[in-house]
Amino acid sequence: MITGISIVTVWVQDQERAKEFYTGKLGFEVRTDMSMGEMRWLTVGPKEQPDVEITLMVPGPPALDPESAEQLRSLVAKGVLGAGVLRTDDIHATYRDLKDKGVVFLQEPQERPYGTEAIMRDDSGNWFSLTQRREGGLDLGKPWDDCVEDADRD
Repeated sequence: MITGISIVTVWVQDQERAKEFYTGKLGFEVRTDMSMGEMRWLTVGPKEQPDVEITLMVPGPPALDPESAEQLRSLVAKGVLGAGVLRTDDIHATYRDLKDKGVVFLQEPQERPYGTEAIMRDDSGNWFSLTQRREGGLDLGKPWDDCVEDADRD
């Protein structure tokens, strides 16, 4: 039986630069940083969640053949890949803080049925949803139609 998620992979262009972004700008801590032969195993995570880690992985061997690695690097650089949702208790304060630190946002905080959401990119091009959950759960009366219309225009 699966009991949880412990490590997820975010594909990055440069591990050292990604490490600086995730620790210096997002405030994560380094959990593991070690050489494993041809690859570097680098994980970070939020200080408040010691059981959750993000592997910052450069596309390449042993997981990927050279052609697949190049294709993945291209997709990451284009900003095609969404990497996940980062949660906050105060989206407006977190948005201002991250913006002041130079984090690039594609969308300012907006009301959604599930809470308030802003969309940001890491330094490799991956996008994340920064979300403050709505108290009381999903509110179908919120502007979901606007989200769909925005997505249809792109």
